[in-house]
This record gives sequence, C-alpha cells and structure tokens, in this order.
Amino acid sequence: MGWLTILIMLALLSASAFFAASETALTGASRASMLRLSKQGNSDANVVSELIGMRERLIGALLLGNNIANIGASALATGVFTEWFGDVGVLYATAVMTILVVIFAEVLPKTIAINAPDRVSLAVARPMRLTMYVLGPLLTVIEAVVRVLMRIVGIKVGANQPVLSPVERLRGAVDLLHHEGKVEKLDRDMFGGLLDLRELQVSDVMVHRTEMVMVNADLPAEELVGEVLASEYTRIPLWREKPENIIGVLHAKDLLRAIRASEGDMSKIDVSAIALPPWYVPEMRSVSEQLKAFRRRKTHFALVVDEYGEVEGLVTLEDILEEIVGDIADEQDVVVAGVRAQPDGSVVVDGSVPIRDLNRAMDWALPDEEATTVAGLVIHEARSIPERGQSFTFHGFRFRVLRRERNRITALRIVPVPREAEIEEKKPKRAGTAF
Repeated sequence: MGWLTILIMLALLSASAFFAASETALTGASRASMLRLSKQGNSDANVVSELIGMRERLIGALLLGNNIANIGASALATGVFTEWFGDVGVLYATAVMTILVVIFAEVLPKTIAINAPDRVSLAVARPMRLTMYVLGPLLTVIEAVVRVLMRIVGIKVGANQPVLSPVERLRGAVDLLHHEGKVEKLDRDMFGGLLDLRELQVSDVMVHRTEMVMVNADLPAEELVGEVLASEYTRIPLWREKPENIIGVLHAKDLLRAIRASEGDMSKIDVSAIALPPWYVPEMRSVSEQLKAFRRRKTHFALVVDEYGEVEGLVTLEDILEEIVGDIADEQDVVVAGVRAQPDGSVVVDGSVPIRDLNRAMDWALPDEEATTVAGLVIHEARSIPERGQSFTFHGFRFRVLRRERNRITALRIVPVPREAEIEEKKPKRAGTAF
C-alpha cells in the first residue's frame, strides 16, 4: 500500500510540474507567432490561441489543477512519513515535499517553459484544453465567487486600460528586440518611420518654399531649357509674374519630348502648354493620407498650401518614402553636408536639417512636436532668434549658434551633455555677495 501511495504522489507531482510549465508557457507565448503558425496550418497553434483568448478561465484551471496536485501529494506524503516515522514524520514530509515541489514541480518546469514558451505551449495545448473541459463546472462556480468579491472591493470586472497604445507597444517591442541585438538599427528605424506616418503632417516632411527650385515661365525658351536641364530635379514648378503665382509643373521628360518634336527649335516650345496643372494639398493632411493620394492619382509631386491658400512648399513621394527608409540618393542628387560629426564629439548641423533626420542619423531623441527643423527647435526653446555665438542647453544637449543670416539660423554646433550639467546651468546665479 505504501509503494502505491508513493507512485500516486509522484504522479501528482508530475501533474503539478505540467501545470507549472503550462502556466509559464501559455502566458508567455507569442500571440503573433501563434497567428502565423495558424495561417501555416498548425492546428495546435489554433488551440493555443483559443486558450489565450479564454485567459481568465485558463488561469483558473491552471491554479486549480496545480493546487489540487500539490495538496494531494503533500497529504499522501504526510500519511506515508507518519506511518514510517510516527508523529515526527510530519516534519520529514514537510521538508521533503518542499524540496520536491520547489525544484521538480515549480522551478525546473517553469525554467524549461520560459526558455521555449512557444514550443512548450504547442505541446501542452491539447491536454490543457481537456483539463479545462473536465474542470469546467467547478471553474464556473469559482469565477462567479471571484467576480462577486471583485465587485465588493470596487474593482471593475473586465476593465482593461493599457498604459500604451497598440502602436506604442509595437514600437516598444521593436526597440526591445534592437536592444537585444535581434533587430538592426536600420530595420528598427524603418519600422518606426512606418508607424510615424499617421502622426506626421505633410508640413513635417515637405520642402519649404525657401528651398524650392522654380523657374520663371516668361524666360526665353533657350534660357528656360538651360535652367531645367541644369537642375537635379525632374519636376519643376513654373511661375509667372511672381513666385507665388505657380501656373504648372514642368516634367523634364515632357520638355525633352517637346524639344524633339520641334526638331531642336526652342522658339516653338510653349512650356505653359506642356506643363501639368499644379496639384495643391493642405499642409495639415497626414502623411499616410498623402501617400494614399499619391497612389490614387499616380503622381509623385504636390504643392503644399496653408489655411489661407498660400504656397508653403512642395512634397513628393520620395519625401514620404524617406521617412520610412531614410535618405534616398541617386546619381543626380547633390550631396549636402547637413550633419557633420566632429572629432571632439560635437556635431555641426545646418539649421534647416529636420529634427527627425538628425535623430535618425545620430540615434538621438530630440522632440519634434513644436518644431520641424533644428533651428526651429532652438528658436522655440529660446523664445527668440539667437545671435551668433549664443549657447543654450536643453533636452540633454548644448546648442551653440555658429552662423545666422538675417532672421535665419544657418548652422549650429550640438554637444551632448549630462543631465546634471543641464540642471546646474538652469539654476539662477547670484548677482553678488551680501555682507
């Protein structure tokens, strides 16, 4: 009888180990992995997804099964040791069962499960589903009692308020994988850029009107053609009378076709006739919506206007794609040294460099909510247009103005500084000493 009891006790310990491993595996299994396996035809993955979807009942079944197994094994061990050693057997049973439960029924199975949660969850899915069916009636009673107790203490049943949005959780998961070395920085930045498209407006990625390349449509044909061919861009806005009056967008290919059709006679070319009508989009439109609009219209170029209808800049499909994949350079691009790292650890930056591009290049986290460019950020923080040579410290960096042209900051030197130095610099300095 004693040996049979020991066999039953070992079986209960094995059941306890099974429930412990199942708890760790099923709570740590990746829902994304299970969804992917389900689409590949893995039926066990479907069962895992089903169990995860019934999380409340699953936890109840795991805890109930684990406690029944542990209590049953402890009771049998107490009986066996009491029979062998008398009253002192209770102490022996407690010591032995504590060691067996902690090592073999808790730590060991959970360690195995935590190292391969997806594989273990696939292995235990079907037995766990059967266990839930068997314990179903008892679990229903337990859930009802728990819900009543939760209402008594004022906890809302089913209330789930995540701290982060799903998008931020995705971003956090990718950042974690990058930190662990499983995702490269380039891939992390591309994924982050894709998630940012809904949060960005066209004004955040557009080329400002001060940097637009435009051509006067009233120029002589030969001079106009020369300016178009000298430009590195294939689509160029045409203006007449004043730069704000844009009459169309000239495509270099259309111009070359017109030159060929006129057999090289420039005087026969009417650029206003071959130019495409301008397409205006509002500056507050989201970048994701603008990307969809580009795809619908099958065009790559749009002019951006403010709420008063004034041209603020232009946006292209390439500008949006660069928010995802980073700068795209081709053989015609002019290399502009916008960010230049210095040997002393500082970085010299053109004032017109977008904050997002600087963050991506240097792996920094400067805020871009209030300003689009680095110069705009300094002006926003300084609440004025700084003079050449002025320095400011904020967001963990020291900004020094190197060049200023009229009301524009054209170059800055940025140096990362410790937070302690920034706090110390913000402390008011005493004007003198009182006697």
